[in-house]
Amino acid sequence: MRKISCALVGLGVVLAACRGGDAEKKGETVVAVSGAAEAEIIARPLSLRGVSLAGAEFAVDPFGKGTLPGTPGVHYTYPDPAFSKGYTSADYFLSKGMNTFRVPFRWERLQPARNQPLNAAELNRLKTTVNNLVAKGAYAVLDVHNYGRYGAGVLGAEIPIADFAEFWGRVAVEFKGNTKVVFALMNEPHDMPTEAWIEAANAAIVSIRSTGATNLIIVPGNGWSGAHSFDATFYGTSNAEALLEIVDPKQAVAFEVHQHLDDGSSGKSPNCVSETVGVERLKGFTAWLRKHGKKGFLGEFSGGASAVCLKAIANVVIYLEQSKDVYVGWTYWAAGPSWKDYFTSLEPRDGADTPQMISLQAHLSASVR
Repeated sequence: MRKISCALVGLGVVLAACRGGDAEKKGETVVAVSGAAEAEIIARPLSLRGVSLAGAEFAVDPFGKGTLPGTPGVHYTYPDPAFSKGYTSADYFLSKGMNTFRVPFRWERLQPARNQPLNAAELNRLKTTVNNLVAKGAYAVLDVHNYGRYGAGVLGAEIPIADFAEFWGRVAVEFKGNTKVVFALMNEPHDMPTEAWIEAANAAIVSIRSTGATNLIIVPGNGWSGAHSFDATFYGTSNAEALLEIVDPKQAVAFEVHQHLDDGSSGKSPNCVSETVGVERLKGFTAWLRKHGKKGFLGEFSGGASAVCLKAIANVVIYLEQSKDVYVGWTYWAAGPSWKDYFTSLEPRDGADTPQMISLQAHLSASVR
């Protein structure tokens, strides 16, 4: 396992620290925060329960090919009424008992040139969306939906790890005063050395913490972050081994896995393997969390509307409730203004709950303590 060096992340750390200092010199408000809210998320069972509001990451595939940066409102849209006219589903999901929204977005759109300031218009779209969700009392999970890439370049190969750290330093400066915001470092890294991903994640954590941010950080595994393959080696060093190298001085980290319920664990088929498939695929990861005293987050799971899938979805949430000693929460995949008719979508149809929402409902209104 390669260890991260200070030299590697120095650029991101220095820039982040300088931005904080510049703000003080200019007389701008620098928000001081404590780690209390983040510690509460870690300590309180299943604090986060909700759905991914997809849309701002659209028009790009998992290998970085597609429309970048794209035109907002044409190729992609943020899930907020300010950018998607008439979209008010956040209120609907909150009324059902959800309290968390995972907000996917693209690194390239927020920072069109690496190691340069964030794009003001895109940052406004992200901050408006996040601030409006938080104002409703919800948690917002910032999800860099880039699969371990910037464009088609792979992090740690064509894309320097220092660039990733620098980016997260800039993002942290913008959101560090908001204790309802969670930092999810990357969606589903894949086709890269696991060691490179761990190095990048540790670099980002150093850069985030250098800004004074105490927000909860969520770290995924390599190999598409599958729970079912958590200890596999087909993608290189297993996540079960490599993620033990993650270091956070604030100890406010949770580890993210995804687990769809179809045959390939991809979420591309409406057919689920069995009523217990999700539970079976999560058991190894859960055992790892307990063994090593870690916390987990199920960032994506989904299924179709068949009776088998609906039972499988419910069983996953029941299992998480039974394992609440090691899980901080979950977000279902997905909802959002662009996916109303997608087969896993939780968006209400003609004013009616989807079968999947009905399956989740009992586990949203009831206490998990």
